[in-house]
Amino acid sequence: MATHPTHDTHVLAGRPFPLGAHPEAGGVRFAVASSVAERVELCLIGDDGDEHRIELTERTFGVWHGHVPGVTSGQKYGYRIHGPYEPKTGLRCNPHKLLVDPYARRISGTVTDLEATYGYADGPEGVEPSTVDSLGSVPLSVVTSPGGPDTGLKPDIPFEETVVYELHVKGFTAQHPDVPEALRGTYLGLAHPAVIDHLVRLGVTTVELLPVQAFSDEPSLVLDGRHNYWGYSPLGYFAPHAGYASEPGREIEEFRTMVAAMHAANIEVLIDVVYNHTCEGGPDGPTLSFRGYEAPAYYLHDDDGHMADITGCGNTIDAGSPTVIRLVTDSLRYWSTELGVDGFRFDLASTMGRPHGGEFDPASALLTAITTDPVLSRCKLIAEPWDATGEGYQVGYFGAQWAEWNGVYRDTVRDFWRGATGVDDLAYRLSGSSDLYDHSLRRPWQSINFVNAHDGFTLRDLVSYDEKHNEANGEDNRDGTDDNRSWNHGVEGETDDPAINELRARQVRNLFATLMLSTGTPMFVAGDERWRTQGGNNNAYCLDDPTSWIDWTPTDASEEMLAFARRVIFLRASSPALRQPEFFDGRTTPTGRPDLIWLRADGEELDEADWRDDECRTLGMWIDGSNSQSRTREGELLTDHSWLLLMHAGAEPVDVTLPGAEFGTTFEPTLDTTTPDGAPTSDEPLPARAAVTLAARSLLLLKAPREQ
Repeated sequence: MATHPTHDTHVLAGRPFPLGAHPEAGGVRFAVASSVAERVELCLIGDDGDEHRIELTERTFGVWHGHVPGVTSGQKYGYRIHGPYEPKTGLRCNPHKLLVDPYARRISGTVTDLEATYGYADGPEGVEPSTVDSLGSVPLSVVTSPGGPDTGLKPDIPFEETVVYELHVKGFTAQHPDVPEALRGTYLGLAHPAVIDHLVRLGVTTVELLPVQAFSDEPSLVLDGRHNYWGYSPLGYFAPHAGYASEPGREIEEFRTMVAAMHAANIEVLIDVVYNHTCEGGPDGPTLSFRGYEAPAYYLHDDDGHMADITGCGNTIDAGSPTVIRLVTDSLRYWSTELGVDGFRFDLASTMGRPHGGEFDPASALLTAITTDPVLSRCKLIAEPWDATGEGYQVGYFGAQWAEWNGVYRDTVRDFWRGATGVDDLAYRLSGSSDLYDHSLRRPWQSINFVNAHDGFTLRDLVSYDEKHNEANGEDNRDGTDDNRSWNHGVEGETDDPAINELRARQVRNLFATLMLSTGTPMFVAGDERWRTQGGNNNAYCLDDPTSWIDWTPTDASEEMLAFARRVIFLRASSPALRQPEFFDGRTTPTGRPDLIWLRADGEELDEADWRDDECRTLGMWIDGSNSQSRTREGELLTDHSWLLLMHAGAEPVDVTLPGAEFGTTFEPTLDTTTPDGAPTSDEPLPARAAVTLAARSLLLLKAPREQ
C-alpha cells in the first residue's frame, strides 16, 4: 500500500463543530477531538488501499479540524494520532494505528489481523509502542451525506399504552419463510409486510432492537472463531451496524426505511445503546478508535493509569468526562433526529450515573445532560439500572424522567409462580411497584415490567430447565447467571410426558398473563409468543445460529401460545383500568369503593397476618374501573369495567369465594390460563359470593361490568 505525502493538498481551516466528517462547500469538513495530540493526520483511503495523509493543523478547544476540497461522500478515511505513549498515565497514542472516527456515520470492514491492532510492543503495560501499521487490518470510517428515506411521523405512544417487544434484527427474520432470502436478517427484513403484519396482529406498540450501533467482535471471540451475536461490543456510536444491511454500504438508507415501515404501522422503534464500554476491552485489547485518541478522556483510569472496570467488559466509559458527555448526547440526538428512533434502552445504565467510577448519582452530569436536552427529553428513556458491581444495583433510584428495567418484578413473579414466595411483594409488583417508584416523582409506567429478556432463559426454557446449559458458548458452562429462579417441573429439558408439557404451557401462560395484567409497562422477548426455546442456554450472546434465531415453523404449541398472547395483549389495550398511569392510593372512586382491594380466597380482604404468611399462594386483586385515571389523547378521563384478578400458585386446586354484591352483581370470566388460548371454559356470568374452584397453578380474570 502506498502512502502519499501530506503537503500536496490544500486544507482550509474549517470549524471545530459539529465533530465528524461533513460534506460542505465543495469538499468535506473533518473535525476530531484530542487534547493531548501533538499532530493529527487525516488519512484518505482509496479503493485500492492506497493512503493519502493530510495533516490537520487547526486546533480549537482541543478539536483538530480542517476543510479538504474535492473530497466527496463515500470517501473512506481514518486518523493517525501523534502524541504521548505513556501507559503509566493511561495515554496510548500511536500513529502506527489507523483509528476509526468516533463520530463516523458509516463504518466499513472488520478486524482482519488482531496482532496489527495492538498498540503495544512489549505488553500492555510496557513502554514500547508497536510499530506495526494497522492499515488494511482494521475497519474504516466512511464520509456520508445527510438525509435519506423519510422515517415518517413518530407515533408518540403514551407510556401507559406501551407494550415493548425486544428483538434481534438478524434473529427475527433469519428463518422467516415469507421474507425474501436476500432480506432475511436485515433492516429491510424487519420492514417486510409479513413482519409488520405479525407485529400489528400481536398488538405490540414498540420494538426494542438489540444493539444496532456498529460493533466489533472481542479478541477472545475472534481467536476462537466465534461472533458477538448480540452486539454489546460497540465500535462506533453513530454508524448503524453494517452487517444488518442487505446491500453493503446502504445501512443508513435501509435503517431509515425500516423505521419508516414501523412508524407507518404506528409502531415505535427503540434501540439498545451501550454507552458503558467499547469493543477495545482492557489494556491488552486492540487500538481501534477511542484508546488511540486520548484514552483517559473516554475510559475510567485509576491514579496509576490502570484502566478501571465496573462493567465486566475490560473497560468502562467515564461518565464524568466532558468528551464522553458530548459524544453520548450528540450520538443520541443523531439517532433520534436523523435516523428517526423514538427512544433508547441504556445498557448497564448505572455506569452513566457513576462519574469517574464513584458513587451513583441520579443527577450526574451525563444523566442530567440527557434529560435536559430539548430533543432527548422527549424520547422514551429506559435505564438498565445496574452494572457489574454490587454498588451499581440501583433499581428505583434513577431520576424523575427515567423508566427502568424492574429486576425486582422479574424475580418476584418468577418466584411466585414456582411456589417460592408468598403474596406480600407480589402485590407491589402487580400494582406498579410504588415502593420503588412513588417516592421520586415517577409514574407506574416507568416500571418496565419483564419476566425475562435476551440475557436469560426464554419463557419456555424458564419452565423447562433448573440449570443453564451453555456448553455451546465455549466457556465450559461458566458463563451466564446461576440465579435463574426457574423450575423444570420434574424433567430437565424436553419431555414427552403430556402432563408435564401441559403444566409447563400453563405456567408460561400464567407468567405472560401476569406480565400483561400488571400495572406498569410490559416488555417481552420476541419469540416467546411462538414457544421459542434455546435448549436451556441462558447466555446465547455468541450463537449466531438457529439456537438464537426465531423458528417460524407453526406447531400446535406455537399457535396456541400466539393465540393466547394476542388475546391478553388486546385485553390490556382495551381496558384502561389495567394500564393506569397513576399509582393506586386507596382513593374512593365514583362507586364508593377504593380503587384497589386485595382479597383472600374466602372473598374477604387480606389482614396483616395474611401478608406475612410466606406460604400463601392465592391472591385476589380487585381494580375499580370507574375512575381508572387513564385518559384519552385529548386528556379526558376514561372509565372502564372493574376487574377481579385471581392468582393461585399452589400445587392443588383451591376453592375461592367471589366478593359480595357491593363489588358487583355479576362477574364474567374473561381470561383463563387453564385453556390453551386463554378463552374461559364457560362465559356464563357468576353471581356475587359464588364459589369458584381455581385449578392448581392457574390465573383467572373476571370482569364486573359497569353499572349503567
